[in-house]
Amino acid sequence: MSGRTPGASVRTGGRPVSCATVEQRDERVIIETDRHRITGTLRLPADGYRSRLTDYLNASERQFLALTEVEVTSLESPTRVERREFVALSVGHVVLAMPADDAAR
Repeated sequence: MSGRTPGASVRTGGRPVSCATVEQRDERVIIETDRHRITGTLRLPADGYRSRLTDYLNASERQFLALTEVEVTSLESPTRVERREFVALSVGHVVLAMPADDAAR
């Protein structure tokens, strides 16, 4: 899925500051921690800087991944699946990450 995030206007010191429009895409990903398999949608830049999953995960300023449309499965009890609209996942807990589309091949 590809989308456009509209520019935003924020006030700082009484003056509006505009942000440029950024092309983004949603990528379905599978992430495993020591105890869970998490499948969700991650918003990435459409192309260029940090548009690959590996670049996004390795960004030094990022401590959490914002995932939407999430399914959380315990690796110890794979029949139990929890669904959440949003999960913030600590990058430090990621053991394995891959695009969900690649997993189906």
